[in-house]
Amino acid sequence: MSWASRRRGMYLASTVAFFAVIIGGPLLYWYFSIPATCNDGIRNQGETSVDKGGPCLLLDERDIQPYAVLWTRSFKVRDGTYNAIAYLQNPNKGAGVASARYRFTLYDADNILIAEREGGHFIMPGSITPIFESRIDTGNRIVARTYFEFTAPLLWERMQNDATVIAIGDKILSDTGATPRLVARVENSSVADLFNPAFVSVVYDTFGNALAASQTTLSRLNAGSSEQIVFTWPAPFSSSVGRVDITPLLPPTAEVAPR
Repeated sequence: MSWASRRRGMYLASTVAFFAVIIGGPLLYWYFSIPATCNDGIRNQGETSVDKGGPCLLLDERDIQPYAVLWTRSFKVRDGTYNAIAYLQNPNKGAGVASARYRFTLYDADNILIAEREGGHFIMPGSITPIFESRIDTGNRIVARTYFEFTAPLLWERMQNDATVIAIGDKILSDTGATPRLVARVENSSVADLFNPAFVSVVYDTFGNALAASQTTLSRLNAGSSEQIVFTWPAPFSSSVGRVDITPLLPPTAEVAPR
């Protein structure tokens, strides 16, 4: 190799080294000196995927145990009007969803779609979340089958179930052969007031089949206090009652702040 060729090679190497220092130096400084966060678009600080897992509020879907829709039903309120409910089980004690988009679809005996209802609801950590929709208009057609589905991907977050501080007791069901009425007492065992807690009741027959469902809400449940809640139905139940479940609902809250 001639001296001129070697000199050109040295110039080229020097130029590359110069730009590597000028451009690469600041990039390396930024990479190693800027604190890692949960929105930097980089998988770091123990994250199991980009900005998910580790210390982050968002969780990696691969680490989530599968949820299950245990059952979905529609219940006739009066001719042309139905309530629909889906019973969702989430086994992940520290993971919930702040807002899940969903759709109920109601079909007649000929498998013809007669009504649908879309909405959004949270999924509570480590518990049952009943998703309830009331007064669905079916145009005087009879519902034979009801389906439930989520219409958007679920965004799982590190959350805690605030509804565990609510105790339910003194359930009294009356007038089941005429206009059923369910009364219960709910108590807030925490030291903080609860705002807008909702309660979903499901009535089962002696074989464990759901007969009816309803929902009610309190505007406020003060710390250490108790209140009465009431559910009513306009028509008698079609079978003998075996048991009654009442589930308290509160939007889950973040367990840790994102970094």
